[in-house]
Amino acid sequence: MNVPLLDLKAQYRVIKAEVLSAMEAVCDEQGFVLGPRVSAFEESTAQYVGSRYAIGCASGSDALLLSLMAMGVKAGDEVITVPFTFFATAGAISRLGAKPVFVDIQPDTFNIDPKLIEQAITPRTKAIMPVHLFGQCADMAAINAIAKRKKIYVIEDACQAIGAGQQGVRAGVLGDTGCFSFFPTKNLGGFGDGGLIATNDKALADSMSMLRVHGSQVRYLHEAIGINSRLDALQAAVLQIKLKYLDQWTEGRRRNADRYQQLFARTKHTDRVTLPPTVPGNFHVYNQFTVRVPKRDELRTFLKEKGIGTEVYYPLPMHLQQCYRDLGHRKGSFPLSEQAAEEVMSIPIYAELTEAQQAYVVEMIAEFYQRA
Repeated sequence: MNVPLLDLKAQYRVIKAEVLSAMEAVCDEQGFVLGPRVSAFEESTAQYVGSRYAIGCASGSDALLLSLMAMGVKAGDEVITVPFTFFATAGAISRLGAKPVFVDIQPDTFNIDPKLIEQAITPRTKAIMPVHLFGQCADMAAINAIAKRKKIYVIEDACQAIGAGQQGVRAGVLGDTGCFSFFPTKNLGGFGDGGLIATNDKALADSMSMLRVHGSQVRYLHEAIGINSRLDALQAAVLQIKLKYLDQWTEGRRRNADRYQQLFARTKHTDRVTLPPTVPGNFHVYNQFTVRVPKRDELRTFLKEKGIGTEVYYPLPMHLQQCYRDLGHRKGSFPLSEQAAEEVMSIPIYAELTEAQQAYVVEMIAEFYQRA
């Protein structure tokens, strides 16, 4: 049996006619950058997330960067985040000449450990950037309490977490800004790169809207040095169609996550597999279903031979990346992030996954450990 890590073709088949019609309309209109299509998508996404404002941009990476720029982060400043994340989280900080200050993760959720944040704050700290990794929100109540007390910003890296929530509030409005990615593999994925920032702060919204078009509100008049980070109308048209299906797809992922829990619970030889928990009060959207496993690399090789797709998110924490050697960290600096990088493996979770495919995945994992 073949079980790919993600099957975008299965999703596309259902919405193909709608998507092609929307794209054809954009081609007929010949308006390709920002414009009414992007404005309509921004309004729909703001309503979905529950924010007053939504600013489309070119990528999730730029969403993080624009948030930092609007908050005045500059060379010499510090932003607290985690080393166990995609590179864009730390990269956005570094692009402004600021310093990413890493703190370790919680071992179960892989999200930032709030208990470690306060001791990392210095007079140079401008913001905290928690990552809602794999689709589950970090402990935002604790993080916001610290940020409020220290008078610093909170930027949600919600690039994997559109539709996720905490205590009934959706990701994107749990901090000062919330940053989303529409990379094709995300739960809400476009036909290329795209991103968006949600916020309830008008001043930040106005600043980010200006900064995404070279720091200009009036054409050829520049108030600040911004960047070129505009959402394309074609992407907005595709995303507007897909947004209608997002909750349906999310429920499919959540159903499949529940099924994995049941399958692993009743299958012999899988007791060494640690499944992802959901923190009470959290609404998990499972951008990835990430397990901890012994003999991870050998297991992945075995599953590949059996036609099952897997991936490691992420094999090397940020503090051990070559480009961050100048920060002075070494192996052992953030042991929980390092352990996660050695043990995690993501298995298929997309909404179109069948019960038979999931059963096969679990059966093959059990077969590996029976032999091991």
